[in-house]
Amino acid sequence: MNKTTMNKINTNQKQIDEILNRGTIVEILPTKKEFRERLLNGEKLKFYIGFDATAPTLHLSHAKNFMLMEKFRKLGHEVIILFGDFTARIGDPTGENSARKQLSREDVVQNVKKWKELIEPLMDFKDSKNPPKIMYNHDWLSKLTLEDVISLSSNFTVQQMLERDMFQKRLKEKKPIHLHEFLYPLMQGYDSVAMDVDAEVCGTDQTFNALAGRTLLKKLKGKDKFVVAVTLMENPKTGELMSKSKGTGVFLNTSANDMFGQIMAQSDEMIEILFVNNTYLSLEKIKKLMDSNNPRDTKAKLAREIVAIYHGKRSADKAEEEFNKIFRDKKKPTDIPKMKLEIGNWKLVDLLYELKMVSSKGEARRLIQQGGVRIDDVVQKDFEKEIEIKNGMIVQIGKRRFVKIKINC
Repeated sequence: MNKTTMNKINTNQKQIDEILNRGTIVEILPTKKEFRERLLNGEKLKFYIGFDATAPTLHLSHAKNFMLMEKFRKLGHEVIILFGDFTARIGDPTGENSARKQLSREDVVQNVKKWKELIEPLMDFKDSKNPPKIMYNHDWLSKLTLEDVISLSSNFTVQQMLERDMFQKRLKEKKPIHLHEFLYPLMQGYDSVAMDVDAEVCGTDQTFNALAGRTLLKKLKGKDKFVVAVTLMENPKTGELMSKSKGTGVFLNTSANDMFGQIMAQSDEMIEILFVNNTYLSLEKIKKLMDSNNPRDTKAKLAREIVAIYHGKRSADKAEEEFNKIFRDKKKPTDIPKMKLEIGNWKLVDLLYELKMVSSKGEARRLIQQGGVRIDDVVQKDFEKEIEIKNGMIVQIGKRRFVKIKINC
């Protein structure tokens, strides 16, 4: 290792310990001690984190991983964001009781384009000296022959694959395990070999796959790698996770107003978790905020901090003003979306569906029965009711969904 390379790496012990001890990292294999020593010795390491772009959006649990990678990059290490445009088409069984739907490469490529836009506020891709690198595992996995796959498979036993907790669960429930699902950890494991990495960052649900990569690196290149497992940010009371497939959580492709509202809608037990994982505030500052006797104000501070990262401070301040206007002052939003309709009468259920305020007519009936639908501030409880459409009529669901009707002339 020459001195020029050594000098490019930040080995500040305080900064490294802040990264390792903040709370985002759950476990480091083989050991945290060995990993810390490598970070302190000035050697430039190659990190990677992989994502299967199975949906066009990302949420805050994804975002904290990019933020962690950026911290390693700022220390001077090489950082790779790997998009699984090949593995996403296999479908990782993690967290599923059945095989996931396989995607076409066109689906994945379109999702990746949107992801790249979403993570730009979190990573400095314009850094001329050491920018984050984006790679795609289709570039090497698509070139493997059947002979190559058989050779890679020879490094594992069926018993090793069946050790995966999700497979164990399916066996107990007598649900099928498809042969192609065994190939997923094999292919993800080969990513480490193809990129010749020193460390992989992954969610705790991906540790099995990351260790497959560690096995292949040792056998094929005689090299070890660190597995840095990070939290999945689950609700400590309910165990619920943010999920792009289920549409739950705080999503990055939302407006400043919607993001602020989604954060304010999070349960109080998530406040500290989101501060630690999704803001740049120090742990000392977070502790002071959490010691406050006003959870509402603390959550508003959290929302401002996070929204500012993605939309800027000015937009975050305006989002808070808009949120207070609707929820505290009980006023209408400043900008209500407008929808054009033909003049006439509509059944209430059909109207809500036509305005795209609900995903189904069944959801519309449920919301009406619960008293969650208003027209011009009047609660509507009869889903069979005929509504006479008027220009400027405001249809409202709950406290956050509004549409103003404009009559087609």
